[in-house]
Amino acid sequence: METNKSTSNFSGFLLLWMGQLISAIGGGLTSFGLGVYVFEKTESAAGMALVTLLGFLPTLVLSVPAGVLADRFDRRVLMMLGDGLSGLGILYILVCMILGGASLIQICIGVCISSVFSSLLEPAYKSTVTDLLTEEEYSKASGLVSLAGSARYLVSPLIAGVLLSVSNIKLLLVIDICTFILTVISTFAVKKGIKEQKEIMQESFMNSMKEGWTTIRNRRGVFLLVLSSSVLTLFVGVFQVLAEPMVLSFADAKTLGIVETICASGMLVSSLYLGVRGLKKGYVRVLSLALAFAGVFIIGFGSFRSLLLITVSGFGFFLALPFANNCLDYLVRTNIPAELQGRVWGIVGFLSQIGYVIAYGFSGILADNMAKIGGMGVGRGAGMVMVCSGTALILVSISIAMIKEIRALEE
Repeated sequence: METNKSTSNFSGFLLLWMGQLISAIGGGLTSFGLGVYVFEKTESAAGMALVTLLGFLPTLVLSVPAGVLADRFDRRVLMMLGDGLSGLGILYILVCMILGGASLIQICIGVCISSVFSSLLEPAYKSTVTDLLTEEEYSKASGLVSLAGSARYLVSPLIAGVLLSVSNIKLLLVIDICTFILTVISTFAVKKGIKEQKEIMQESFMNSMKEGWTTIRNRRGVFLLVLSSSVLTLFVGVFQVLAEPMVLSFADAKTLGIVETICASGMLVSSLYLGVRGLKKGYVRVLSLALAFAGVFIIGFGSFRSLLLITVSGFGFFLALPFANNCLDYLVRTNIPAELQGRVWGIVGFLSQIGYVIAYGFSGILADNMAKIGGMGVGRGAGMVMVCSGTALILVSISIAMIKEIRALEE
């Protein structure tokens, strides 16, 4: 296990975290609003999945070079550029709507532009957490990061559902654009409190990426963990894509917002616990159990048409996710040298999230076709796909606990 620095700047981390919390809320408003907007226009799960895919794919593809940049240049500057410029895509969609309504193609272009610039953010953000904190603070920090991420599911849907009942999606986009400004300001404040990052490598850009890959490949436990997580994101991605069209098939946008908020409160509960207490040991065991429970709750979500049972299942799913993310983050972060974390996190992000691409690209189409073949609505087709995904996730969680190289990462 690699050693890390012994000094802490937890106050700087909290300021940075607040900025990302605000950004997550704004992004959640846009995501919810566009999902409802596209479903109302197309009445298709595939249309919603396409927007989700194009909002994610550029970030994934560019995550590896973005990770190299995070090791070459000031990470806080990259975060400011990523946050600030990603607002251009949202602004483009807003202008299209003001001029007469945005088509599906125009929405796809806008979210794609936003995603391109957002690719600069993730590796720089994760590396900055390492810059600011000690190893003992990683678990608590991961809990808080999960809490910020949960805001897009916990706070945003409720706010968006209420706002859509009295206004329209344009208001949501304006609020999201304003949050980018606040996020850039908080990152700039943190940058002023950190010594300027020196360029630490002289090799070519391609060699830097190769070194990041070699670092992961030579640590077999990390490599297997990353490969396993790419399979896991496939099934989690199916849930993310199909949950909204499933509920919208028999409920309105305001009801969907309430259901999503209650479900996401599960992530709030576990993130608060991890942010205060953290985990001390048993990371692999907790990871396996959390993913198994997540699979069970995905099955429950897809099996019922009752809002109460769907909400309970969704709450359980989100309750389990922060524990899994916390363990994955800790096991990778403590086994990679700090000076290599930018490029390594870029590659880890790319490999581990390939499953999302497959889920976003095919789950909507699969749900639509399942509905046609079975002579049922899109909602039930989505539910059947989710049941299959939850079952597969349980099987994968069991296999992770049995891989000795992954268990050795804690030693």
